[in-house]
Amino acid sequence: GIAFLINGNMACGVLNDDLIVRLEHEEAERALGEPHTRAFDVNGRPMRGFLFVAPDGIERDDQLTHWVESGANHAASLEPK
Repeated sequence: GIAFLINGNMACGVLNDDLIVRLEHEEAERALGEPHTRAFDVNGRPMRGFLFVAPDGIERDDQLTHWVESGANHAASLEPK
């Protein structure tokens, strides 16, 4: 996979065909109710604040923009590493 960072904090990334998005914990929980999302779980332990967005959820430019901007805004709000 590949990850995109802002000030050392992950904003989003790509793993196989899925987009990975990092959000504030409560925002991520709400986002899991949206179509084409699922918990970020690669080893049997879901990571809070991270989610996968399937290809169908990012096929239009406005969909991709929404998720990338959401992840970028969250990463920019965190303390630099």
